[in-house]
Amino acid sequence: MRRAVCPGSFDPIHKGHIEIIARATALFDEVIVAVSTNYAKKYRFDEDERIGIARQTLSSLAGITVQPMGDGLLAEYCREVGANAIVKGLRNATDYQYEAPMAAMNRHLTGVETVFLLADNQYTHVSSTLIKEVHSLGGDIADYVPRAVLSRLNSSR
Repeated sequence: MRRAVCPGSFDPIHKGHIEIIARATALFDEVIVAVSTNYAKKYRFDEDERIGIARQTLSSLAGITVQPMGDGLLAEYCREVGANAIVKGLRNATDYQYEAPMAAMNRHLTGVETVFLLADNQYTHVSSTLIKEVHSLGGDIADYVPRAVLSRLNSSR
């Protein structure tokens, strides 16, 4: 079985994430969306909320499992779940420069390969950070987030 991990904090998950995850399902039998927590970051949604939103949003796509990544190295997590690949979306060259050394280290640690998928042009400017900032300032983010995210963000105003 070809199993891949698509990791991220997904705070919040947006249509750029969904587009990459959906494309990954065409390449792999199973895609595990691994929701991670970086304790140095300040999150809008806690881990359980992020997992719940991702499950709700991705429920119509076959071959996807959403679960917490837990603590530790991504490469070790991939070994534990039997994944032979990591899927990462790239919006631009800056993303590549950030991701390439991590991909090399993950391959060195456990042999897991990283597959880079280029973001669709309509999402190359979208990030979770930008989504939260625009929303907090009253901007319209409806074109970039699933309904579950929009309703949760609007209810917390």
